[in-house]
Amino acid sequence: MVSTPDEHQTYGGPATHDVTNQAPPLTPYDASDDTALLEVLRREGAGWAEEYLRRLGRQAGSAQAQEWADLANRHEPELRTHDRYGNRVDEVEFHPGWHHLMRTAIAEGLAASPWADDRPGAHVARTAGGLVWGHTEAGHGCPTSMTYAAVPALRRQPELAKLYEPLLTSREYDPVLREPTQKRGLLAGMGMTEKQGGSDVRANTTTATPTAEPGLYTLRGHKWFTSAPMCDVFLVLAQAPGGLSCFLVPRVLPDGTRNTFRIQRLKDKLGNRSNASSEPEFDGTVAWLVGPEGQGVKTIIEMVNCTRLDCVMMSAALMRKTLVEAGHHARHRSAFGARLVDQPLMRNVLADLALESEAATTLTLRLAGAADRAIRGDEGEAAFRRIATAVGKYWVTKRGPAFTAEALECLGGNGYVEDSGMPRHYREAPLLSIWEGSGNVNALDVLRALSREGGTAEALFGELALARGADARLDAAVARLRTGLSQASQTTARRLVEQTALTLQASLLVRHAPPAVADAFCATRLGGDWGHSFGTLPEAAGLAAIVERALPGGCRDAGTG
Repeated sequence: MVSTPDEHQTYGGPATHDVTNQAPPLTPYDASDDTALLEVLRREGAGWAEEYLRRLGRQAGSAQAQEWADLANRHEPELRTHDRYGNRVDEVEFHPGWHHLMRTAIAEGLAASPWADDRPGAHVARTAGGLVWGHTEAGHGCPTSMTYAAVPALRRQPELAKLYEPLLTSREYDPVLREPTQKRGLLAGMGMTEKQGGSDVRANTTTATPTAEPGLYTLRGHKWFTSAPMCDVFLVLAQAPGGLSCFLVPRVLPDGTRNTFRIQRLKDKLGNRSNASSEPEFDGTVAWLVGPEGQGVKTIIEMVNCTRLDCVMMSAALMRKTLVEAGHHARHRSAFGARLVDQPLMRNVLADLALESEAATTLTLRLAGAADRAIRGDEGEAAFRRIATAVGKYWVTKRGPAFTAEALECLGGNGYVEDSGMPRHYREAPLLSIWEGSGNVNALDVLRALSREGGTAEALFGELALARGADARLDAAVARLRTGLSQASQTTARRLVEQTALTLQASLLVRHAPPAVADAFCATRLGGDWGHSFGTLPEAAGLAAIVERALPGGCRDAGTG
């Protein structure tokens, strides 16, 4: 008779499922433990927000917040077009994790509250908060960003701003759909693109028909990519008798009835899956004119400037998050007799990623500082913001996908499974170079600003001049840039904008970063001592110093060499 071993019997040797040589959970960690971030926060006039940032960083890296992020993406929003009786309701239902993230983001001032804060640096503090809270989940950054960006556009119609701005700048999250002025806080979205035009919004076919009441119109048409359709109000572009114009569309009208806002479907997207993106249809939809007829693009352009900055910010946050994940894994994982972080080639990869991340973070907060000062009336900073935001939007968001792919690879097969969180970050990365204009749109916008808007080139070179003489490679890059700008064309636009971005990042690092960081960046990004992928820094680069500076306290101890 053959005996059957008991299922609990233990055989000689180690158990088959003892887990060794795996990194422990990263959480809890402090997402604000970023030396470069804190340095530039103080430099750009928001040092008063450091304690706020540290508290938010601890919350972002907590197990609870990371779980909210995971759940919001695993349980995607669902569209409910009708109620049980057949009435049209057009509502989107979200997992509680989404609402927890939104409630925290708004309470912490990551939506429109800086517009109600008179302190210099308020907009810098918000951007820094986004860099830190961005360690949780990217999708809910869309409605907070649009709410932030709606305020300056809405101010083109003072009576509407007086009514809605106090609610848009509120720190209370009120997700129940009802008449806007009866709520504790509002969210704003925007509906610009249509299927036949995309970024070419002047091709829009949605029509706006005036009513007998001044400033009141009805809209008819179909929008192609309207994210966060659960928002309370929307800024929408439509063709009025006087040309393309901007309108405010509330979901609920002043008498408490639903406005016509038919959500035809939710987009099935590559990433950003926690956030609902929709196609709404307007048919007799009530709307209020914002700004003069025929000046829709001019009215909404300030909104675009704000959301483009947030694209840069969210790309930089994604870089930082994935670098932290990669560094944590490398510190705890061993291969071929040593920890990964002590292997020279892995250290090269991490150092290269660290350079890219610090350059992105530094540029992001420099742009936020320019925005903050421009809002307060500084014309020179306004000109710099105009050119540099488009440059940053093009370059930093372009670097995101390659960066996240390399960070994922640092984890090997572990990074390719959903449990690691890295696939979600990888899917998210391409969105930020598409949202608010793809690479070509932003590259052409840079050329437009240089050729049509006085003071932009002067502001750019004025900024670069602050680092003159500090590094020969940087001086040579500035000279090449001057020549390139004088010969700019559509064909060379991408190369020109890339060169501008790298030169601007290098100038900031040369002025403010430690010598090891600045020298390695200039040697590679400007001097050509670099390969075509991350991890190809030169032998002389101070790899250990760069890695040590970049990783949070829990991920440090970068080894020597």
